[in-house]
Amino acid sequence: MKKSLSISITSFFAALYAAVTIVETALGGPLSYGIIQVRVSDALLPLPMIFGLPAAFGLFLGCIVANAYYMLNPLDVLFGSLANLVAGVLSAKLSNNNVLLAATYPVVAVTLIVGSYLPLLIPGVPLWFAYASVGTGEVIACFIIGIPLLKAAQKAFKGLPNKPFKWLSS
Repeated sequence: MKKSLSISITSFFAALYAAVTIVETALGGPLSYGIIQVRVSDALLPLPMIFGLPAAFGLFLGCIVANAYYMLNPLDVLFGSLANLVAGVLSAKLSNNNVLLAATYPVVAVTLIVGSYLPLLIPGVPLWFAYASVGTGEVIACFIIGIPLLKAAQKAFKGLPNKPFKWLSS
């Protein structure tokens, strides 16, 4: 049952991340990509605090699908997805049930990784601006949307152990 639940959680997060990003792109243009971005689906990045490593792997796979859909550049598919994996693993393993830490890890990881390669893909963009713009978008996604989402998930699992899916992170 552990393996089935892990696969289900991974699949759910992969599909949700990809769908939200693609719908956001279809409705709002390239707001999910480019130098100025607020990727609403990144609000899911703190959730591995509750759902463990399967959620982190799902967010990684969903980002591959979403970035391949838009295909800014193969570097974006690879490194943007790796940024999500790092963010999700950090939230799952190091947040210690602290909502602020679970949201901070994705902001830092995505800002540093994506902000570092975007100037290579978009000529003329200074590195400091890439960090500032990606960081701002991540703060909006992870703190303004992600923290309330994470708290709602915690409330939904109230009555279960402190980390109901903790065994999935091992």
